[in-house]
Amino acid sequence: MDMSATGESGTGRRAPRGGGGGGGDVWLRPRPARRQAPPLTRDRIVAEAVAALDEEGEARLTMRRLAERLGTGSTTLYWHVETKDDVLDLALDAVFGEVAVPAEHSGDWRAEVGALAGEWRAALLRHPWSAAVLGRPLMGPNVLARTEYLHAALVGAGLHGPHLTAAAYGLANYVIGSAMMQAAWASRDEDEARRAADERLRAEHDRYPTLAEHGHLVGKDWDEAFTHGLRYLLDGIAAQLASGPAHP
Repeated sequence: MDMSATGESGTGRRAPRGGGGGGGDVWLRPRPARRQAPPLTRDRIVAEAVAALDEEGEARLTMRRLAERLGTGSTTLYWHVETKDDVLDLALDAVFGEVAVPAEHSGDWRAEVGALAGEWRAALLRHPWSAAVLGRPLMGPNVLARTEYLHAALVGAGLHGPHLTAAAYGLANYVIGSAMMQAAWASRDEDEARRAADERLRAEHDRYPTLAEHGHLVGKDWDEAFTHGLRYLLDGIAAQLASGPAHP
Protein backbone atom coordinates (compact mmCIF):
# COMPACT_ATOMS: atom_id res chain seq x y z
CA MET A 1 0.00 0.00 0.00
CA ASP A 2 4.14 6.92 -0.02
CA MET A 3 5.67 17.04 0.82
CA SER A 4 6.41 20.62 -0.40
CA ALA A 5 7.16 23.60 1.82
CA THR A 6 4.21 25.34 3.40
CA GLY A 7 3.72 28.96 2.41
CA GLU A 8 2.01 31.64 4.43
CA SER A 9 -0.26 34.34 3.09
CA GLY A 10 -0.43 37.85 4.39
CA THR A 11 -3.65 37.04 6.26
CA GLY A 12 -2.03 34.28 8.30
CA ARG A 13 -3.71 31.55 6.27
CA ARG A 14 -1.61 28.95 4.51
CA ALA A 15 -1.20 29.53 0.80
CA PRO A 16 -2.66 26.71 -1.31
CA ARG A 17 -0.20 24.30 -2.83
CA GLY A 18 -0.31 23.93 -6.55
CA GLY A 19 1.05 20.42 -6.96
CA GLY A 20 1.27 17.15 -5.10
CA GLY A 21 3.79 14.46 -4.33
CA GLY A 22 1.83 11.60 -5.84
CA GLY A 23 -0.43 11.05 -2.87
CA GLY A 24 -0.15 9.80 0.68
CA ASP A 25 1.04 13.04 2.28
CA VAL A 26 -2.30 13.73 3.93
CA TRP A 27 -1.81 10.78 6.29
CA LEU A 28 1.67 11.89 7.35
CA ARG A 29 1.03 15.62 7.70
CA PRO A 30 -0.42 16.86 11.03
CA ARG A 31 -3.58 18.90 10.82
CA PRO A 32 -2.74 22.59 11.15
CA ALA A 33 -3.73 24.57 14.21
CA ARG A 34 -6.43 27.14 13.52
CA ARG A 35 -7.32 30.39 15.22
CA GLN A 36 -10.95 29.85 14.34
CA ALA A 37 -12.69 26.70 13.11
CA PRO A 38 -14.00 27.17 9.57
CA PRO A 39 -17.64 26.32 8.78
CA LEU A 40 -16.63 23.13 6.99
CA THR A 41 -15.61 19.64 8.11
CA ARG A 42 -13.28 17.10 6.56
CA ASP A 43 -16.06 14.51 6.60
CA ARG A 44 -18.29 16.79 4.53
CA ILE A 45 -15.47 17.46 2.08
CA VAL A 46 -14.81 13.74 1.67
CA ALA A 47 -18.50 12.92 1.17
CA GLU A 48 -18.84 15.60 -1.52
CA ALA A 49 -15.60 14.53 -3.19
CA VAL A 50 -16.79 10.92 -3.41
CA ALA A 51 -20.09 12.10 -4.90
CA ALA A 52 -18.27 14.27 -7.45
CA LEU A 53 -15.94 11.43 -8.39
CA ASP A 54 -18.86 9.03 -8.78
CA GLU A 55 -20.65 11.48 -11.06
CA GLU A 56 -17.79 12.86 -13.16
CA GLY A 57 -14.65 10.81 -12.56
CA GLU A 58 -11.17 11.75 -11.39
CA ALA A 59 -10.18 13.82 -14.44
CA ARG A 60 -12.84 16.49 -13.81
CA LEU A 61 -12.18 16.82 -10.09
CA THR A 62 -10.42 20.07 -9.21
CA MET A 63 -10.13 21.97 -5.97
CA ARG A 64 -12.10 24.85 -7.49
CA ARG A 65 -14.95 22.63 -8.63
CA LEU A 66 -15.03 20.87 -5.26
CA ALA A 67 -15.20 24.21 -3.43
CA GLU A 68 -18.08 25.26 -5.69
CA ARG A 69 -19.97 22.05 -4.93
CA LEU A 70 -19.47 22.68 -1.23
CA GLY A 71 -20.69 26.25 -1.56
CA THR A 72 -17.51 27.65 -0.08
CA GLY A 73 -14.37 29.45 -1.16
CA SER A 74 -11.13 27.77 -2.08
CA THR A 75 -9.35 29.38 0.89
CA THR A 76 -11.67 27.62 3.33
CA LEU A 77 -11.24 24.32 1.51
CA TYR A 78 -7.45 24.63 1.70
CA TRP A 79 -7.66 24.77 5.49
CA HIS A 80 -8.59 21.08 5.40
CA VAL A 81 -6.91 19.66 2.29
CA GLU A 82 -3.87 21.10 0.57
CA THR A 83 -3.95 19.33 -2.79
CA LYS A 84 -6.10 17.23 -5.06
CA ASP A 85 -3.93 14.29 -4.01
CA ASP A 86 -5.13 14.84 -0.44
CA VAL A 87 -8.73 14.69 -1.64
CA LEU A 88 -8.13 11.47 -3.59
CA ASP A 89 -6.38 9.84 -0.63
CA LEU A 90 -9.27 10.70 1.67
CA ALA A 91 -11.91 9.63 -0.87
CA LEU A 92 -10.19 6.30 -1.48
CA ASP A 93 -10.02 5.63 2.24
CA ALA A 94 -13.74 6.34 2.48
CA VAL A 95 -14.36 3.72 -0.21
CA PHE A 96 -12.35 1.19 1.77
CA GLY A 97 -14.49 2.09 4.78
CA GLU A 98 -17.43 0.47 2.98
CA VAL A 99 -15.69 -2.92 3.16
CA ALA A 100 -17.04 -4.85 6.14
CA VAL A 101 -14.45 -6.27 8.54
CA PRO A 102 -15.47 -8.72 11.29
CA ALA A 103 -14.49 -7.79 14.83
CA GLU A 104 -12.74 -11.14 15.29
CA HIS A 105 -11.17 -13.83 13.15
CA SER A 106 -13.18 -17.02 12.74
CA GLY A 107 -10.21 -19.30 12.12
CA ASP A 108 -11.43 -20.13 8.61
CA TRP A 109 -8.88 -18.21 6.58
CA ARG A 110 -10.42 -19.07 3.20
CA ALA A 111 -13.83 -17.79 4.22
CA GLU A 112 -12.31 -14.63 5.71
CA VAL A 113 -10.15 -13.81 2.71
CA GLY A 114 -12.90 -14.68 0.24
CA ALA A 115 -15.44 -12.45 1.99
CA LEU A 116 -12.99 -9.56 2.23
CA ALA A 117 -12.07 -9.83 -1.47
CA GLY A 118 -15.73 -9.90 -2.48
CA GLU A 119 -16.60 -6.87 -0.33
CA TRP A 120 -13.60 -4.96 -1.66
CA ARG A 121 -14.50 -5.67 -5.28
CA ALA A 122 -18.10 -4.59 -4.65
CA ALA A 123 -16.92 -1.29 -3.13
CA LEU A 124 -14.63 -0.59 -6.09
CA LEU A 125 -17.45 -1.28 -8.54
CA ARG A 126 -19.79 1.07 -6.67
CA HIS A 127 -17.16 3.76 -7.25
CA PRO A 128 -15.67 2.93 -10.70
CA TRP A 129 -13.05 5.73 -10.50
CA SER A 130 -11.45 4.19 -7.42
CA ALA A 131 -9.66 1.20 -8.95
CA ALA A 132 -8.01 3.42 -11.56
CA VAL A 133 -6.37 5.69 -8.95
CA LEU A 134 -5.14 3.00 -6.57
CA GLY A 135 -1.54 3.37 -7.76
CA ARG A 136 -0.70 5.66 -4.83
CA PRO A 137 0.48 5.16 -1.23
CA LEU A 138 -2.49 4.01 0.85
CA MET A 139 -2.02 4.83 4.53
CA GLY A 140 -5.50 5.78 5.67
CA PRO A 141 -7.10 4.12 8.71
CA ASN A 142 -9.69 2.21 6.69
CA VAL A 143 -7.11 0.86 4.25
CA LEU A 144 -4.73 -0.13 7.05
CA ALA A 145 -7.46 -1.84 9.09
CA ARG A 146 -8.51 -3.99 6.16
CA THR A 147 -4.95 -4.72 5.10
CA GLU A 148 -4.19 -5.73 8.68
CA TYR A 149 -7.18 -8.09 8.63
CA LEU A 150 -6.07 -9.68 5.35
CA HIS A 151 -2.51 -10.19 6.54
CA ALA A 152 -3.64 -11.53 9.92
CA ALA A 153 -5.92 -14.06 8.21
CA LEU A 154 -3.05 -15.25 6.00
CA VAL A 155 -0.62 -15.40 8.93
CA GLY A 156 -3.21 -17.42 10.81
CA ALA A 157 -3.27 -19.83 7.87
CA GLY A 158 0.50 -20.30 8.22
CA LEU A 159 2.00 -17.84 5.70
CA HIS A 160 5.04 -15.75 6.62
CA GLY A 161 7.78 -13.68 5.00
CA PRO A 162 7.84 -13.58 1.20
CA HIS A 163 5.04 -16.17 1.01
CA LEU A 164 2.76 -13.86 2.98
CA THR A 165 3.71 -10.86 0.84
CA ALA A 166 3.18 -12.75 -2.42
CA ALA A 167 -0.22 -14.06 -1.36
CA ALA A 168 -1.46 -10.68 -0.12
CA TYR A 169 -0.26 -8.83 -3.22
CA GLY A 170 -1.60 -11.50 -5.53
CA LEU A 171 -5.06 -11.28 -3.97
CA ALA A 172 -5.06 -7.47 -3.93
CA ASN A 173 -3.91 -7.22 -7.54
CA TYR A 174 -6.55 -9.71 -8.63
CA VAL A 175 -9.35 -7.72 -6.97
CA ILE A 176 -8.08 -4.41 -8.39
CA GLY A 177 -7.51 -5.78 -11.88
CA SER A 178 -10.89 -7.45 -12.14
CA ALA A 179 -12.67 -4.31 -10.93
CA MET A 180 -10.73 -2.11 -13.37
CA MET A 181 -11.59 -4.38 -16.31
CA GLN A 182 -15.27 -4.55 -15.43
CA ALA A 183 -15.49 -0.79 -14.86
CA ALA A 184 -13.79 -0.15 -18.23
CA TRP A 185 -16.34 -2.29 -20.07
CA ALA A 186 -19.22 -0.71 -18.18
CA SER A 187 -18.12 2.75 -19.30
CA ARG A 188 -19.06 2.03 -22.93
CA ASP A 189 -21.78 0.28 -24.88
CA GLU A 190 -20.71 -3.19 -23.79
CA ASP A 191 -22.99 -5.12 -26.16
CA GLU A 192 -21.83 -3.16 -29.19
CA ALA A 193 -18.15 -3.41 -28.17
CA ARG A 194 -18.42 -7.15 -27.73
CA ARG A 195 -20.18 -7.60 -31.05
CA ALA A 196 -17.34 -5.73 -32.76
CA ALA A 197 -14.73 -7.83 -30.94
CA ASP A 198 -16.51 -11.08 -31.83
CA GLU A 199 -16.70 -10.06 -35.48
CA ARG A 200 -12.98 -9.39 -35.59
CA LEU A 201 -12.15 -12.71 -33.95
CA ARG A 202 -14.38 -14.58 -36.37
CA ALA A 203 -12.67 -12.81 -39.26
CA GLU A 204 -9.21 -13.69 -37.87
CA HIS A 205 -10.03 -17.14 -36.53
CA ASP A 206 -6.84 -18.65 -37.94
CA ARG A 207 -4.66 -16.21 -35.99
CA TYR A 208 -6.63 -16.36 -32.72
CA PRO A 209 -8.39 -19.76 -32.69
CA THR A 210 -8.69 -20.10 -28.92
CA LEU A 211 -10.11 -16.63 -28.46
CA ALA A 212 -12.49 -17.09 -31.36
CA GLU A 213 -13.79 -20.35 -29.92
CA HIS A 214 -14.17 -19.35 -26.30
CA GLY A 215 -15.10 -15.70 -26.75
CA HIS A 216 -15.30 -13.09 -24.00
CA LEU A 217 -17.05 -12.45 -20.78
CA VAL A 218 -20.47 -10.92 -21.07
CA GLY A 219 -22.05 -8.80 -18.38
CA LYS A 220 -23.81 -11.61 -16.57
CA ASP A 221 -20.58 -13.60 -16.30
CA TRP A 222 -18.43 -11.07 -14.39
CA ASP A 223 -19.41 -12.32 -10.94
CA GLU A 224 -18.99 -15.96 -11.85
CA ALA A 225 -15.59 -15.36 -13.44
CA PHE A 226 -14.42 -13.43 -10.37
CA THR A 227 -15.56 -16.20 -8.03
CA HIS A 228 -13.79 -18.90 -10.05
CA GLY A 229 -10.58 -16.86 -10.32
CA LEU A 230 -10.56 -16.16 -6.60
CA ARG A 231 -11.05 -19.85 -5.88
CA TYR A 232 -8.04 -20.68 -8.06
CA LEU A 233 -5.91 -18.25 -6.08
CA LEU A 234 -7.10 -19.61 -2.74
CA ASP A 235 -6.53 -23.18 -3.97
CA GLY A 236 -2.96 -22.22 -4.85
CA ILE A 237 -2.37 -20.76 -1.39
CA ALA A 238 -3.86 -23.87 0.20
CA ALA A 239 -1.60 -26.08 -1.92
CA GLN A 240 1.45 -24.08 -0.80
CA LEU A 241 0.42 -24.52 2.83
CA ALA A 242 -0.15 -28.24 2.36
CA SER A 243 3.31 -28.68 0.81
CA GLY A 244 5.07 -27.61 3.98
CA PRO A 245 5.77 -24.63 6.27
CA ALA A 246 5.40 -21.38 4.33
CA HIS A 247 8.30 -19.58 5.99
CA PRO A 248 11.17 -17.61 4.45
